[in-house]
Amino acid sequence: MDAQTYLSDLFSLDGRTALVTGGSSGIGRAIAGALARAGAGVVIVARREAELAAAVGELTDDGCRAARVSADLSTRDGVRAAAEEAAVAFGEPDILVNCAGVNLRPPLDDLGEDVWDATMAVNLEAPYLLGQRFGPGMAERGFGRIIHITSQQAHRAFVRSGAYGVSKGALESLARSQAEAWSPYGVTCNTLVPGFVPTPLNAHLSADPERVAALAARTMVGRNGLAGDFAGAAVFLASRASAYVTGQAIHVDGGFSVH
Repeated sequence: MDAQTYLSDLFSLDGRTALVTGGSSGIGRAIAGALARAGAGVVIVARREAELAAAVGELTDDGCRAARVSADLSTRDGVRAAAEEAAVAFGEPDILVNCAGVNLRPPLDDLGEDVWDATMAVNLEAPYLLGQRFGPGMAERGFGRIIHITSQQAHRAFVRSGAYGVSKGALESLARSQAEAWSPYGVTCNTLVPGFVPTPLNAHLSADPERVAALAARTMVGRNGLAGDFAGAAVFLASRASAYVTGQAIHVDGGFSVH
């Protein structure tokens, strides 16, 4: 067997279908692109139609299979409708990536129930509902990959973690519960934990040059993250290569978490 065949057998996503929430920008867009270029048909679910169209257009221009669903994941009805629409494009997904999120972090004294509810709805409940919709089907077919994108705030409190940190910590616990339920049937469930990656989701931090420089200085590789840094890890977790990796929180953070 030559190297190309070996690598293709191990990592190729040909014939697979992926659903990526939050896949129209930032880390989600990079992951959607990586999965599509590895061979999967990718359905991107996000709110903004213009960004969705741009992301899908880039992939189809490259010869990839891609489709889009504009949806509001802040309500149960919105999540359910998005799931059903997404399943029409290329069939039931083999790969579910939960990257959509809200990053509302007022001081805890000022954190109202509205912020708490909005945070939990998008960051935790939507991934739960999508898992409930697609996880059992993956298990029945004998193959599935669920990947959540969390945060350093899932492990440590800083920069006013608030409800955001709680939601991300709970999301990692959800991955372990999903792994316990479905991994015996070929469905792995893991999380990717970014370091600081300047994206629209954390624009308030990205606008502070001193804070950005301080975060880069704390990172062992000497720089902050790029969305493209998640491509390899996402393809690995989505592929046959990760069959014995489940229930894990994998830090893609340049060493930030261990410094």
